[in-house]
Amino acid sequence: MEYRYLSNIDSPADLKKVPREDLPVVAEELRDYLISVVSKVGGHLASSLGAVELTLALHYLFDTPKDKIVWDVGHQAYGHKVLTGRRDRLPTIRQYGGISGFPVRTESPYDTFNVAHAGTAISGALGMAVARDLKGEDFHVIAVVGDAGLTSGLELEGINNLGTLQKKVLVVLNDNEMSISPNVGAIAGYLNRVVHGQAYHRVTQEVEKMILSVPRLGPRLLKLSKDLVESAKAALIPGLVFEELGFDYVGPISGHNMEELLTVLTRVKDNPKPTLLHVVTQKGKGYPLAEKLPVKFHGVTQFDVATGAFRKAPAKAPSYTSVFGSAMCELAEKDKRIVAITAAMSEGTGLVEFSQRFPDRFFDVGIAEQHAVTFACGLACEGIRPMVAIYSTFLQRAYDQVFHDAALMRLPVAFALDRAGIVGADGPTHNGLYDLAYLSAIPGMVIMAPKDENELRHMLATSLSVDGPAAVRYPRGNGFGVTIDPEFKRLEIGKGEILREGSDIAILALGSMVYPAMESAERLAAAGIHATVINARFMKPLDQELICCLASEKQFLVTIEEGTECGGFGSAVAALLQDRRIPASVVRIAVPDRIIPHGAPNLLHAKYGLDADGIVEKIQSFVNKAPAVRKLSL
Repeated sequence: MEYRYLSNIDSPADLKKVPREDLPVVAEELRDYLISVVSKVGGHLASSLGAVELTLALHYLFDTPKDKIVWDVGHQAYGHKVLTGRRDRLPTIRQYGGISGFPVRTESPYDTFNVAHAGTAISGALGMAVARDLKGEDFHVIAVVGDAGLTSGLELEGINNLGTLQKKVLVVLNDNEMSISPNVGAIAGYLNRVVHGQAYHRVTQEVEKMILSVPRLGPRLLKLSKDLVESAKAALIPGLVFEELGFDYVGPISGHNMEELLTVLTRVKDNPKPTLLHVVTQKGKGYPLAEKLPVKFHGVTQFDVATGAFRKAPAKAPSYTSVFGSAMCELAEKDKRIVAITAAMSEGTGLVEFSQRFPDRFFDVGIAEQHAVTFACGLACEGIRPMVAIYSTFLQRAYDQVFHDAALMRLPVAFALDRAGIVGADGPTHNGLYDLAYLSAIPGMVIMAPKDENELRHMLATSLSVDGPAAVRYPRGNGFGVTIDPEFKRLEIGKGEILREGSDIAILALGSMVYPAMESAERLAAAGIHATVINARFMKPLDQELICCLASEKQFLVTIEEGTECGGFGSAVAALLQDRRIPASVVRIAVPDRIIPHGAPNLLHAKYGLDADGIVEKIQSFVNKAPAVRKLSL
């Protein structure tokens, strides 16, 4: 489709050629283009729709990329990508070989900082501003922060340091009263009071006009009234909190009024001290269905623009996330000590039903993973059994708390790590490939991974019965449609499961790799290689007796895991055998030690040898290259 302006905008320089009064036309065209593309390829929609005018205003007034715009998270940056030379590549977004769904420095000079996890914008922007001043350079630094991001401890640390250093940084608070889920907590309530507190300003202006209209006495009366009002101001204007932290606070202003945005940005852009511009936007703006259902249209698959219906094949099995949510409700019904904690991801972690059925036992702490873990530890100190549901990639931010608060006190805190392994389109920042390595280093930590959705239920029950910290990691996507046991079982800690007997080699598979291992064993048997297949179940503690026995009996062992090869399951097995001085060969199949890009999970599994084809090829290659086991290929 040809647009009056958008088709000719390949850079912010082209945008600046648009008459100021026609920028609302560009906004309308940009929204239409975003909806059209994302409806066909999927992606993050509602957040980017809400930030259209703000994005246009920033690129229109500032000299990017010399001036640095630092986005927080990046869900709101699709319009930014379109305006900075990537319009024609937007249909490749989040696809293998295409552009990223988030700002990435190697993708464009306009992407000043890699983002995807909330909380980094202010700290990153402050670092750039300090570097600017140290080098004697002159450019603007703008941090665009979502209101939900202010619950992040890192964002608050950045605000504290910026207010102390008094560097010239413009912080744009994009306030849509939403993260992925509706915002929760005192900060969200505070921002809401700031927005609705603007009635005070309007009344003040009217009163001043009235006082000044009094003949001769007007100016003196106004000064007296201002002195009286100033003493009570802090109690009446919530925005003064930012002023006390060292910022010039401006706003709130409408994020969809282009002229107001341009006027205010022009006024504040050259302020030599930290400025916080509070901009109020609507998530999903311009697409009525997204305005009405911003959570549904936060991250979308392909959908029909007219109806909003998603074009997705019906699932043949429930998702791991939904199985987790249902299991938590069942477990909580049986044990009143169980509570659930999440960090701004009640929908994403499958805890919506739990929050409705057990509102007093559900806690969404906002984007604050560190607090979530230590909060859970406090609950555990008093006999409560907390389940902390956080994506694998996000728990990395609370590593200190997992060790210092949960492990050192050996507190019974259970961790449900959704999205473990390769997640697909969200790519490097969201791949849950490191939890096995970073958690296994923690003394006393129990780490489990289910082979299917039924075993997930049993592992959840087991994790809540462990006398210490325990983690269950499971993949994104659907299960296998297996029969669900009516009752929960508590698994024996550190014991694997023999699924298939074979005389030649042993395959030890963990979690999501068990079914591909079984398929591989079938195909290897047809080629004359007979494999025992083990569902390892536990990364820590390992089933040492079983592993050592197999190593003594078989030609070699194969370990398979959907995690990094550095410090993972295979490394632990190899270290065990070395410590026991068992001279066994171990073929480790895992994700290589490199950054894994975004792309469809099945494509990436094939690329890195984590599907049945790759497993068979790796084993046969080892057999053919190792003289001691060459006979197996006959």
